[in-house]
Parts: sequence; C-alpha cells; structure tokens
Amino acid sequence: MRIEINGRTVECKEGQTILEVACENGITIPTLCHFPGLPPSGACRVCIVEVEGRPSLIASCAYPVTDGMKVRTNTSRVRSARKTIVQLLLANHKQECASCIRNGNCELQALAREVGVRDVPFVGDRRKAHKDISSPSIARDPEKCILCGRCVRACEEIQGVGVIDFTRRGFQASVSTAFDDGLNVTECVNCGQCIKACPTGALHENVSIGKVWAALSDPTKIVVFQHAPAISVSIGEEFGMSTKADMTGVLTAALKEMGAEYVFDTSFTADLTIMEETGELIQRVKDGGPFPMFTSCSPGWVKFIEHRYPQLLPNVSTCKSPQQMLGALIKTYFSTKLNVDPSKVFSVSIMPCTAKKFEAQRPEHGRAGYQDIDAVLTTREAAEMIREAGIDLKSIPPVECDNPFGERTGAGKIFGATGGVSEAALRTAYHLLTGTELEKLEISQMRGLDGVKTFSCEVNGIKLRTAIVSGLANVARLIDRVQAGEESFHLIEVMACPGGCINGGGQPYASDDASLRRRMEALYKIDANAPKRVSHDNEWVKRLYEEFLLHPGSHVSHELLHTHYQSRKETVAR
Repeated sequence: MRIEINGRTVECKEGQTILEVACENGITIPTLCHFPGLPPSGACRVCIVEVEGRPSLIASCAYPVTDGMKVRTNTSRVRSARKTIVQLLLANHKQECASCIRNGNCELQALAREVGVRDVPFVGDRRKAHKDISSPSIARDPEKCILCGRCVRACEEIQGVGVIDFTRRGFQASVSTAFDDGLNVTECVNCGQCIKACPTGALHENVSIGKVWAALSDPTKIVVFQHAPAISVSIGEEFGMSTKADMTGVLTAALKEMGAEYVFDTSFTADLTIMEETGELIQRVKDGGPFPMFTSCSPGWVKFIEHRYPQLLPNVSTCKSPQQMLGALIKTYFSTKLNVDPSKVFSVSIMPCTAKKFEAQRPEHGRAGYQDIDAVLTTREAAEMIREAGIDLKSIPPVECDNPFGERTGAGKIFGATGGVSEAALRTAYHLLTGTELEKLEISQMRGLDGVKTFSCEVNGIKLRTAIVSGLANVARLIDRVQAGEESFHLIEVMACPGGCINGGGQPYASDDASLRRRMEALYKIDANAPKRVSHDNEWVKRLYEEFLLHPGSHVSHELLHTHYQSRKETVAR
C-alpha cells in the first residue's frame, strides 16, 4: 500500500499505524503514552494528526493506514491542539523542574519545548497526593504523574506483576496500588521497569547518593565499591560516550578519585557463582533433581517466585547473587585481611538493577549487627555522583580493579545479558564433567533478546536441557507449561528484566532494542577478547578456595555463598 504523509508518498503494510509508518520514514510525531512493542492505547492524544476526509484529529498511534490515505502531521490545527494538550498536562503537574530527579532527562519537559510551550495559561486546583517512599527500591510521587499509563502497562503486560493500576475517575484519577497501600506491602518485585517506562519523575529509584557521600567523607570508614558486569557497557551512555567500549577502567578510576579505597569487579563473583551453581547443578543431575533448577542471581525473580510459585522454591538454586557473594566476602575474608572490624567497612555496589536495593536489606544477607552490602547505587545514581564530583570520564586515565576480587573472565562478564549465565555455566559444566574444554565457547542459541530461548546438548552421556527466559510475564508462561508437563528442563536461567541486566531498572532511561543490542554486543566482545574465558580459570577464585572456602560446595562456601528463601504469600497484607 501507499499513503501520503506531508505531501510525500511512502509505502506501508496493511495493519500498520500512521505512527509506525511515519517513524519508518523519518517523520517525527511526538508521543507520550506510546509503548513500543505493545498494542496502542491512544490515551494522551499528543500524537494527533490530520487525515484528509476526517473531521476530527486522529491519534496516529492507534489509527491504521489505508491505501491512498493523506496525512498531515504539522498543520497549524495540529500544532495548536498538541500545545494545548501539553499545557493542560503541565497545569496539573508539580512545578519543580529545577530540582526534579528527571531534570534534563524528562520526556514531558522535552515535549513542552518541542511543541513550543512557553507559558501555562490554565490556572486552578491541582491534584495533591503523598509521596510513597515505603519501598527500599522505588519511590512514587503521584503529583508528577501525567496518567500516560506506561508504568501500568510495564508492570502488567511486560512483567505480569500488576501491582499498580488506574484508580478513581475524573479529576481524582491516579495511578496507585490497591487501597493506596505502600509498595512495600504489595507483590512489587522492585524490578524498576515502571521507572524506565515513566516519562517524568513520578517514579524513580530510592536514592542512596547522600548515604554514600557521607561514608566517603567519614574518616573512620573504609569505603569499598563493587560494580556489576553490565555497568561497564552502559555507564558511558550517561556521558554521551560509546557503549561499545569497556568502561571498567575509567569507572574504577573515577570511584578512586571520589574517595573509594578499594574497587572490585562483581564479575569476579559472577565467576564464583558459576563454580558454585554449576557444582549444584551437577549434583542435582547425579541425585535426580529437583528439576528444573532455577538460577537465583535476579532478586526481582526471587521475590516473584516467593509470591507466585512458593511451591517451587526448592527448585531455586541456593547460590546468592554475585552482589551478595562479594558483599559477604568483603565483610569476612577481606575484612580479616585488612585486620579491621566489618563494621568499619562500608560496602557499596553499583548495579543496573533497582531490585538490588531490596536484596541488600534482606535479613538473609547480613550477620549480627550489619548487612553485607551497606548501599546500592543504580547506574544513574553512580553517573550523578561522578558528575557531582566534577570528573570527566572522557579524559580520566583507566586503572585496574583491586585484588583479591578484581580478576574476571569473559564468562563472568557476559552475566549482564540474558543467556550469559547459562552460557558461562555450560562452559564450566562441560569442563567439570569431561576434564576438557568446549571446542567452541560461543553458544549462539543462548544469545539474543528473545524472551524465551532453549538449548539442548549432551555432555558425557548426560543430555542437558536448558531454558533461558527474561521478563517476568514470559517466566510465568514458561512455568505454567512446565507445571502442565508440556516442557521439561534441567536448568532455567531467569532474569526479571527483559534482556537481562543490560535492561535493568537502574540503567540509563533510553533502553530501546538498539541500545540493548549495543550493550549485549559490547559484553560479548569483551568476552571474545578476554585472555581467560571460563570461570574455572580465574586464578583469584582458585586462590580464594585454597585460602578460605576450601572447595566448591564446602561448608565454608555454603555458609557464606548460599542461602534459602521462603514463601511471601502470608507477608503481603494491607
């Protein structure tokens, strides 16, 4: 089919919307409620256009094309209507842009500039609501909500959790939880995909920046940082730098300049996780189950299974996440090396994931009088601290991470992408079962952004069947098939966020498929160029076992690196 947009004839396919065709042909139509990949809602009306023969303006995101259609996206009538819509949104919006967490990176702010809003002529009452800071991970400020519904759709349609929805009507309409309860007493899994979906500051992470600056300024504290595998390929986006470069060295240098005494790479404990988790999987194969064994490094997923499928908790790996493994080692092994009390060590992690804030304060992850992780920063928070410190990542010379937790392999690095855990685990499982290395370490079937991937292989006569799933709605559908007997697996790798940690709730806001693919490709490039690409070759992991943990699965490693979870069905109440 062919249609005409602004006098230009373009080709299109049946079923496409005007907005989709315009975008394909480089014609910009502003949007707010539009959520790529999901059916259109047409709620905000910002994307209105004129269609010849239609008396009213049309929401382009929801209107299908027809052959010969003539569309105008930039007439005076369209511009005037868009401007009025945005002015009405601003009239009911909390006017504190200069101090807002999204200042300079707010879609509503950018849209107001784009449509030429210079004043807001509408005066009247504005919705008032209390801020919800009950969750350790996510803060809600309903006065900044513009009712676009994107957070609702992310929570329900992408994640299948559904703890927020539209409530009330008319002027009192809002997005909230059931009974307006705090997020902390809902089934929220803290994944932060709602934050990524929100175009304003109505949703954001619970900020830990002040707490970390205070520790850095305290002469009695030894401040230790760790940063996750996915951070090094996303932090540069906050500073307009390429995602194709490994930013580990410059990030480490920046943290040192800010006052960190030690900086470790969480990829080290990703390697350690593989040693422990692979050993656990092999033992289950020998013992006959229980299967499938679910990975446990995604805290949003762990909370999801606690709420929704508590009967499957025995199937979850007992391994802590790499963040919590390193936190435990810092407050035990490393504190002993320094000959200081663990209370004097302030442990900070930089994570792509808002759920890591929740994970760090879980009672399972602490000892008498302290938690293993004292503060968790998202990628965005770390970038803000670097800016506050006046550090230029483009010019600072890189430095190596500190040992004993600074060495990483390529296998530890690919943890940041969906499929990376399974690929790293298979590399080591093959070695442990055969005594040799895989001839080809890259497993293409485990790579890519598909929500569900499967892979089968035979190792030493054992046929291993693996599923890789990301996005909790996909997880629920797969579990339902497994429980119905339609599918069976030895291992299921689960990441709460679609695409894995590269798309975590704490990552830079612009996380479309193109940026996710760049981050994923950068991680696999780091792996491909790494001198060591299998976790069992990490020399410092070997030394750690020799000096402290004895061997994978030992009583010492089990005490520090493993845990158990429990049903939360009875813990969620009004």
